[in-house]
Amino acid sequence: MIALLLNSGLGSRMGDETKEHPKCMTKITGQETIISWQVKCLERIGVTEAVVTTGHLSAMLEDYLRSLDTPIRFHFVHNPRYRETNYIYSMYLARDVLAGHDVLSLHGDLVMHPEVLDKLAASPVSAVTVDTTLPLPEKDFKGRILDGRLTEVGVNVFGNDAVELQPAYRFLAKDFARWMQEIERFVSEGNDRVYAENAFNAAWTEIPVYPLDVQGLLCAEIDNQEDRAAVCARFANEVTA
Repeated sequence: MIALLLNSGLGSRMGDETKEHPKCMTKITGQETIISWQVKCLERIGVTEAVVTTGHLSAMLEDYLRSLDTPIRFHFVHNPRYRETNYIYSMYLARDVLAGHDVLSLHGDLVMHPEVLDKLAASPVSAVTVDTTLPLPEKDFKGRILDGRLTEVGVNVFGNDAVELQPAYRFLAKDFARWMQEIERFVSEGNDRVYAENAFNAAWTEIPVYPLDVQGLLCAEIDNQEDRAAVCARFANEVTA
């Protein structure tokens, strides 16, 4: 299994902090950053290779990851069009490195309890993290579940069949290949400013993905300073205590 860490965005909603470093290098403790924590969680489950997509301040991120004491081998894939595209294009650029692998995909601003990644990696089927104990967020990702399967991901997903969702996925190689096939179609048609999940939504009937309910365990994105404060507080209480 190979990890995919998506880090090509600008992180502009974090304000001045991400003018100095990529969002994934935001500190969650005195010593730990979001991405250093992700790397530790990946080591815990035995991942030895990770594809890291880059954009804003790419050289800084590459140097930082190389400085970590980790056995994980990093493959860096730079998106030179990161200012004008969404991460669907970064995934497209990484397609050759990811081909043929089971893939564990994480957004670069995602902080999670290590047990979440343990459970996700151990899933025998393609899966995505959801939390049925949390209310539906107004602006962030939600997932629609029908007959036990994921049928739609988006910010405008609401209703009784919707659940809070975080973009932490585990894909079997064949399912990821089908998603990538749809991503390639979107990009070839010039539709590269949307979420990669839009491509999933277009082909969900052929990509069986099942919800992994983390039931209150920490699994949250840091998208702004308010999120940062809340997630850092939870991280200290749930992970480092």
